[in-house]
Amino acid sequence: MEEEVRSFRIRITGIVQGVGFRPHVYRLACEHGIRGWVLNSSNGVLIEAEGYAESLHDFTRRLVEEPPPLAVIKTCDVKEITPRGFTDFTIRHSQNESEKGVMISPDIAVCQDCKREVTDPKDRRYRYPFTNCTNCGPRFTIIKDVPYDRDKTTMAPFPMCEDCRREYEDPGHRRFHAQPNACPVCGPRLYVLDSEGREVHRDPIELLKAGYILAVKGLGGFHLAADAKNCDAIRSLRERKKREAKPFAVMARDVEAARLYCHINPVEEQWLTSPSAPIVILERNWDGLLPDDLIHPGIDTIGVMLPYTPLHYLLFDDELELLIMTSANVTDEPLITDNNEALFKLRGIADYFVVHNRDIYNPCDDSVMRVTPVGNPQFLRRARGFVPRGIKLPGNTRTVLALGGELKNTFCMTRGDEAFLSQHWGDLNNYSNWVKFLEGIPRFKKMLAVEPEVIAHDLHPDYQTTIWAEKQLGIDRVAVQHHHAHLAAAMAENGLEGEVLGVICDGAGWGTDGAVWGFEFLKGDRRGFTRLGHLRYVPLPGGDATAKRPYRMALVYLLEALGDRGCEVARRYLPVMTGEEIEILGHQVRKRGNVMKTSSCGRLFDAVSAFLGVCYLNRYEGQAAVELEAFADTKTAGHYPYSLKKEGEIWQLDILPMWVEMIKDCESGKDPRETAMKFHLTLVAAMTDALKRMRDETGLERVVLSGGVFYNQILLEKVREQLKKQGFRVYQHTQVPPGDGGISLGQAYVASEVKR
Repeated sequence: MEEEVRSFRIRITGIVQGVGFRPHVYRLACEHGIRGWVLNSSNGVLIEAEGYAESLHDFTRRLVEEPPPLAVIKTCDVKEITPRGFTDFTIRHSQNESEKGVMISPDIAVCQDCKREVTDPKDRRYRYPFTNCTNCGPRFTIIKDVPYDRDKTTMAPFPMCEDCRREYEDPGHRRFHAQPNACPVCGPRLYVLDSEGREVHRDPIELLKAGYILAVKGLGGFHLAADAKNCDAIRSLRERKKREAKPFAVMARDVEAARLYCHINPVEEQWLTSPSAPIVILERNWDGLLPDDLIHPGIDTIGVMLPYTPLHYLLFDDELELLIMTSANVTDEPLITDNNEALFKLRGIADYFVVHNRDIYNPCDDSVMRVTPVGNPQFLRRARGFVPRGIKLPGNTRTVLALGGELKNTFCMTRGDEAFLSQHWGDLNNYSNWVKFLEGIPRFKKMLAVEPEVIAHDLHPDYQTTIWAEKQLGIDRVAVQHHHAHLAAAMAENGLEGEVLGVICDGAGWGTDGAVWGFEFLKGDRRGFTRLGHLRYVPLPGGDATAKRPYRMALVYLLEALGDRGCEVARRYLPVMTGEEIEILGHQVRKRGNVMKTSSCGRLFDAVSAFLGVCYLNRYEGQAAVELEAFADTKTAGHYPYSLKKEGEIWQLDILPMWVEMIKDCESGKDPRETAMKFHLTLVAAMTDALKRMRDETGLERVVLSGGVFYNQILLEKVREQLKKQGFRVYQHTQVPPGDGGISLGQAYVASEVKR
């Protein structure tokens, strides 16, 4: 008896477009003798497959178990249908459906096959900077809509030549249905322009070797590039960009070149060479080969990335192995993506411009991350290579638009059981950043095919996001306290439900009592929180002005710890302060009056950094804290005294006893590097002590660590280690930044109502 032919309709959702999924399906179908078709739809990949039962089941199993390397399958729904008598297997044209469930792929670093072609003089794509295939190349930055087809990308103006079309239509070729496929005959073109916008025939490598600064148009925006060993070029770049102290990232020719300057462990190498190709913060090896005081002054780490486009490889040769590669935006401005805008805004900064005629639709900065001592990734910025990949939530939610914070902004949209964070928008007090932020919201709504049911925003009444949210009519709004959002973000990405304890340490967040919070012990879940404790309040004279001048915060703590004698100590240890400034600020602190109060951990780090002479002025956000961490002698043991007392229902952590002893150590000539380390260990001891007492009161043993202070690796690792020794289960961020770049996820989680 002849075996019966059966037929399945299969729908697969996830990151299944732009990653070679349809060609993969085609090849599997041919292997198993399956007939039917596959197509991209606005709701994923749709397949009709006919064949004998065993072959059909094997085919379906392998679809899920053996996806293409870059695919991420979210769901695979299989429904048996009536066979229609197909005679072959084909790839059909894409179709739109009323429901959209497809996920757009992030941009993908150039693969080894494409790199080989670009460096092979016999290949037709030799030195072609836009070489790509189904396994690599631009995705998010060029996509305007789904389904992912060429006419919905910025590659639409470049029709394929016969050779490229032949590759595109060949099921056995790795460019089978590669939407950005191109070559020198039919694809985008690279130009070198001088500062007046005139095309010049100059080799970018020779220009870099000659000490010139180049503006280079990349995947998601422009970079400024310079020879990382040329002190004059780096000095000029700092002066022209008005970037006094903030570290520069570098791009190394390859891993071997990076090893000459940095220590790289196996996990860090995996991230460097991964398809997402982020900037990875690495420890310098201090061999004197680089002008460290110009590249990353005051710290012992450096941000390193590898070439992630063919164009980048064309900026290196056997002699030129390391480049400064920094975002080409004017300070605090958004990424530059347009050629004319670059020529206008970067005139006087860049000497030459390496541009091309493929438009960037979605601006996207480089992702920045580090590997923690226990091997976990920690994001400082989550962008290129990761956006717009979704983050799984613990259950289906209402559709939420969460607006994030004011600094290091990202927004977040939810769809079903996933949250989608935007790329990094920066400081929203800058009007240009605000405009880009507003442009990004409808693009994400279109990409995800959602209309938010609720808007979540920060509690701060004066944030741009709060003011905008209040103007939106006909939609629910939820104000989320800043540190509750931090706690919820850590819960969301770790899949935690139910109440947890949280230590949230950062620079500033608007508190429910009108104070500036920043060193908080919370108990909470996505539905609400209770403040169990905090750092004892101190005055914050001048608000944001004090955040930029750590020496002012040092004076505040000296006055709080020593009274009037604090002014005398300040004159000795804070030489940047004039006598008049000490008297005026001292009067404000003693009088209190309208001076705001704060429990900020970030300002505490500022104060200690300035008092020890490490950093008096924050020329970039967090500078004093970053340099204090680098300054600390990690071999030092022991901690200073502190006080932990309960006032009413709230624990108060008083750090002033530490200041008294710290001042004594400095006056006795103790090594300030040891003092810096003992300060770190004091916070570790205080956090552990406080959480033990709170566990006794609440019975909770799960603890989340969040807030920008936990970028500090000494603090993060020591706190985690001590809490685990005490039997706590400790959770930290591995998918979004612990700083304000991750709070939109927490806002979304708080604002969502989980459907059961």
